[in-house]
Amino acid sequence: MSGQGEQITYAAAGVDVEAGDRAVELMKADVRRATRPEVLGGLGGFAGMFDASALTRFRRPVLASSTDGVGTKVAIAQALDRHDTIGFDLVGMVVDDIVVCGAEPLFMTDYIACGKVVPERIAAIVGGIARACQQAGVALVGGETAEHPGLLGPDEYDVAGAATGVVEYADVLGPGRVAVGDVVLALESSGLHSNGYSLVRRIVSAAGWELDRDVPEFGRTLGEELLTPTRVYAADLLALIRADGVDVHSLSHVTGGGLAANLARVLPDTVLARVDRSTWTPPPVFTTLQQLGNVPRDDIERTLNMGVGFVAVLPADSVDSASAVLAERGIRSWAIGEVQSLEGASLAPGVEVVRGAKGVDGGSVQVVGDHPA
Repeated sequence: MSGQGEQITYAAAGVDVEAGDRAVELMKADVRRATRPEVLGGLGGFAGMFDASALTRFRRPVLASSTDGVGTKVAIAQALDRHDTIGFDLVGMVVDDIVVCGAEPLFMTDYIACGKVVPERIAAIVGGIARACQQAGVALVGGETAEHPGLLGPDEYDVAGAATGVVEYADVLGPGRVAVGDVVLALESSGLHSNGYSLVRRIVSAAGWELDRDVPEFGRTLGEELLTPTRVYAADLLALIRADGVDVHSLSHVTGGGLAANLARVLPDTVLARVDRSTWTPPPVFTTLQQLGNVPRDDIERTLNMGVGFVAVLPADSVDSASAVLAERGIRSWAIGEVQSLEGASLAPGVEVVRGAKGVDGGSVQVVGDHPA
């Protein structure tokens, strides 16, 4: 059957192939800088290629992979029409999960779904991804931008990514290395990172706060604070793992679920980690949001990182050296707790004990005390 009337083209359906090509041209320079010597080929291939012969230096190489997005934080970027930082959030959420097991992230791919390809916007997003990959020492070997008119609005988009890393089997970090007497070392976050934005957006909406509102406690606008990019720890943590005088037993990325639940995932089921709130003061963004929304403490601590973006579990005699390594790399760290034997542990009465999380039958964590006033 032949149709009559107006011709229907791909462009008329809402997909602009030429805009996609223009976006690729705009992002090329940034992507070229996010590379490693093992990368084969260039931008535009059907698949990213990575020379795996580099793995022959390992006796028993273990590949580690991770995939993630940035959640509803993209709504803040869209509302502010600022898209050059969201890539840092994506890279941090993906590659820093890989480092938890001690693996070095090698390469990453990204995926952007949007309602309409605006070349400058796509280039800004990918530019942020590329710069964060460069900072982390990860190659950006490929990606995809898909235009979905009718499914997403013209100014709407979402981002996701996946990465692969490698670690020597004998060097895998995790619960099996943790021992009674180990110290829990906190690494400072850059802010909210990329978790809990559904709660955050609900709080500021209920309060009637606009993103351009100046907030004295933040020293900048609400939107600027909320769009602060996630700290990318990968290169810093690899330096910590490899440093002389430091014996890292396990690492935990404090993302969805909060500090206690994510720490419990990297502990054996025979121990309890007691974390003391009195060892740090959460940055103003956390306390302001909690007070603004009258959010119960246990709820906000299960949702936001409260100023702790990562934790390392390591022997007490490694703490000073570890803190020095991190300080040299611009990351403040401090001891927030210790690991005890679960059997016979002295538990604080009436305080929740978190046992494992996200399907992991891990250790136990009890968070005690109060943050300094």
